[in-house]
Amino acid sequence: MITPEPRDPLPFFVYGTLRPGGANHDLFLRGRIRTEEPGRLPGALLYDGPGYPYAVEEPGAGAVSGELVTARPESYGSLLTELDRLEEYAPGDPRNLYERVARDVVRGDGTAVRAWVYLAAPAVAARLRARGRPIEGGDWPARR
Repeated sequence: MITPEPRDPLPFFVYGTLRPGGANHDLFLRGRIRTEEPGRLPGALLYDGPGYPYAVEEPGAGAVSGELVTARPESYGSLLTELDRLEEYAPGDPRNLYERVARDVVRGDGTAVRAWVYLAAPAVAARLRARGRPIEGGDWPARR
């Protein structure tokens, strides 16, 4: 498997507050994206967090629903930097809440595309597996 470089212009898979209607969608994405389409991250569970969700990989689990967002080329670098900051991700930092990883996301038509996904960092994922509350159906906006 080829691991993309951190700045490779992959689309982003968003599943929480960055989805349309979410608190951070317009703040971070308005005017900076070229396309936005439904997608699903297979082999993952979604857990409720303190005002935002966490996706945790679980082979054989269901899927997390979200949006596949493609940034405008001229906005990509700054958007990547801002999303890393929002998700409290810094490469190699053991205090990370999330890890940005490249994963295959399935589009509505069934095709897969490689995308950046912010998954719960290992320590956070371990706590969620032990004491977390999974969101049934893997869809953050539908949790209510």
